Amino acid sequence: MKKITTLFVMLLVINMAFAQDIEVEKQAIKNVIQTSYVEGLQNEGNLAKIDQGIHPGFVLLGIGEGDKMWELPIAQWKEKTEMKLKEGKLPRKENPISIQFLSIDITGTAAVAKIEFYVGEKLTYIDYISLYKFEGNWKMVNKIFYKLPA
Repeated sequence: MKKITTLFVMLLVINMAFAQDIEVEKQAIKNVIQTSYVEGLQNEGNLAKIDQGIHPGFVLLGIGEGDKMWELPIAQWKEKTEMKLKEGKLPRKENPISIQFLSIDITGTAAVAKIEFYVGEKLTYIDYISLYKFEGNWKMVNKIFYKLPA
């Protein structure tokens, strides 16, 4: 009986440690998305913050007219961000972008986050952001989205 109790306690401790590790990873993912995507890319136009958490191979994918898929690599998105900075559209003065995390799923070094994307107070998109862990750091590698009806 003592062996069974000891084994049970060990399994419980291992399970608790694993659960804590997952929570640490989820928080790291939340921080990357908040800092690089929301602050860096959307609200501030801060290229250093963008580079910190968005992989150079990142691609935004969307569906346009006629159900044709389009893509926007991060290099082009950053160019648009630089133009907005020059035009005075960034940093945002009105209707800041904010997000709410709906879920984060992690398997090893791969993860996906589902978020609500708000423009000001208005829920505008549901985003699905894919991430990989590179050398101990999470980086966004892809995003798809659904634009909610106006």
